Amino acid sequence: MEVPFQRFTERARKVLVLAQEEAEAAGSGYLGTEHLLFALLEEGEGLGAVALANLGVRSDRVREMVRSALAGRPAAEPPTTLRPTDRVKRVIEIAFEEARRMGHDYVGTEHLALGLLIEGESIAARVLQDLGATPDGARAEIERLRKKAPRAPFQLLRPGGPSPSPELAEVVSRAQALARESGSARVELEHLERALMEWHARGR
Repeated sequence: MEVPFQRFTERARKVLVLAQEEAEAAGSGYLGTEHLLFALLEEGEGLGAVALANLGVRSDRVREMVRSALAGRPAAEPPTTLRPTDRVKRVIEIAFEEARRMGHDYVGTEHLALGLLIEGESIAARVLQDLGATPDGARAEIERLRKKAPRAPFQLLRPGGPSPSPELAEVVSRAQALARESGSARVELEHLERALMEWHARGR
């Protein structure tokens, strides 16, 4: 599966890096959905982690339940290359599908969280189900968090004054997306700075 990682947000990419570190630290011999879930919760600030936490999913409880689920399995041989399982690949595919369904041109931590829930058969999915998290519940919580973000980025501009350029509108729109992805209730300067950096990086 070819994954266009450039479409992942900074936080989503961080989750993937943390997932690999989790797998390596555990000596698992593979990168599984449990490592992805650990990483999502460990990152802690993305919209996916915030939504799951609000649904009662706690990192310490998740780790305890995963350890119990894996108890008795034979230890894997340390691989030369750590590869994601087929279920992780499916989770990422679902994350892209969810992003498209929601009309987003990026894949954020919220889409990864939904991918874990919707996949439904992995260790991570079963743990989330046992903790009472559902795709519908996660979608509702993600939407609730999104609505906390400002919807009128130019409301502070002086009435009757110059209107924002299309370029500025594009940058602010991306800053809003970054704020929503992080679970922030406001667009902060850091979101505008990151959006402007992305805009310049695209050669605009």
